[in-house]
Amino acid sequence: MNRLRTRVSDLDRQRRHRSTARAVFRLRPEPESWLDIGTGEAHFPDTARELFPYTAFDGVDPDPRVLWARAVERLEEAYVGTLTDPRVAMPLRARYDVVTLLRAPDSREELHAALTLLRPAGLLLLEIPHPRSEALRAELEAHGCLILATTRLVLDRFATNAHRLIARGPSARP
Repeated sequence: MNRLRTRVSDLDRQRRHRSTARAVFRLRPEPESWLDIGTGEAHFPDTARELFPYTAFDGVDPDPRVLWARAVERLEEAYVGTLTDPRVAMPLRARYDVVTLLRAPDSREELHAALTLLRPAGLLLLEIPHPRSEALRAELEAHGCLILATTRLVLDRFATNAHRLIARGPSARP
């Protein structure tokens, strides 16, 4: 029973990741570079590559397993650390067309750091718990971001309701 539950959970994760990638595809069909924050073993970039075969996927995670993801070619570049660490964030400034954070940001500093990584007209995609969605939307708008899409979704059979929020970075605002 446990193996079946694990397999169903893996299939749900892949389905959710495909859905997330399709949401970006509708807005930006061919990004050059993409950063996945909190990527772990890079399951999301591995799935998104099906829709974006020519996109360079990078990942950042405090866990060294992100280095394994680069070794098995799920990522082009892997960074061990957090975005609030200037040694990680500074070299990545204004480098990405898309930045994904498939969880709520740990802090305002992390959200601000994620926004600084976007190129002009870049997209920030967040998947956040329902109770935090309105506050985070207001914070993004206060940073000068344009909210392009928001979707309420059920992540999988074993998780809770969440919102997917896609925002265009502050430098693209008219």
